Amino acid sequence: MNSLFDLSQDVAVVIGGTGVLGGALAEGLAAAGARVAVLGRNAERGEARAQTIRENGGQALFVATDASDRQSLEAALQKVSKDLGLPTVLVNAAGGNDPKVTVTAETPVERIQASDWVAAFDLNLVGGALLPSQVFGPAMCKAGRGSIINIASVSAHLPLSRVIAYSSAKAAVLNLTQFLAREWASSGVRVNSLTPGFFPAEQNRKLLFNDDGTPTPRTEAIWGHTPMKRFGHSEELVGACVFLASHAASSFVTGIDLRVDGGFLSQTI
Repeated sequence: MNSLFDLSQDVAVVIGGTGVLGGALAEGLAAAGARVAVLGRNAERGEARAQTIRENGGQALFVATDASDRQSLEAALQKVSKDLGLPTVLVNAAGGNDPKVTVTAETPVERIQASDWVAAFDLNLVGGALLPSQVFGPAMCKAGRGSIINIASVSAHLPLSRVIAYSSAKAAVLNLTQFLAREWASSGVRVNSLTPGFFPAEQNRKLLFNDDGTPTPRTEAIWGHTPMKRFGHSEELVGACVFLASHAASSFVTGIDLRVDGGFLSQTI
């Protein structure tokens, strides 16, 4: 294995590793040699992901965790440290756009419910980045080595219709990333964000494809704005994640947002 991207000395925690993108990142980090802890709420999917990693020759475990609960995260840190070793990589891949609290562009701003706005921030900023970083970051600082990777969104840069609260929460994730990068740089902990473009997943598939599999008008609009004219595949995020995780490959990289979006944010009209 290329020593620049060898993670065999690392323990990687992937919060949200039970999801499609988070799971792909967990498997990618394991393929690079890391011992991987898959954290999330869905035990069935989490255990299955950890088992897949083990079947492919890696070392992995699933830890049931609620990323919005500090005690749950602290218990996970203790479990991972005992069974795999002190975490040196944290991927914050939890979050999403809960359709039950979606604030859309069709909602006049004066009618937005504060509770929906707060729910989007709790899910994507507080549980999606802040609390896990508060729990795992100081342990990395104490060890003098670590890489935290927050998952952002193209909507953090350009607010998209139908997901305005989600867009705002993800924009806050970018700001938090830079703050933490500055705060922990002298302790040997790097903090960066990874911005995926459009990757079909369970939560957005109905928005992107009709029941017969044909693209919806929204998909056509996305492809029209993406120079590569397609959606991304989950495995296409792995290389960027391994780069940011690797202390050899990105030792002087902190506070950046690495985009994997097929050029979406490079095109205006």
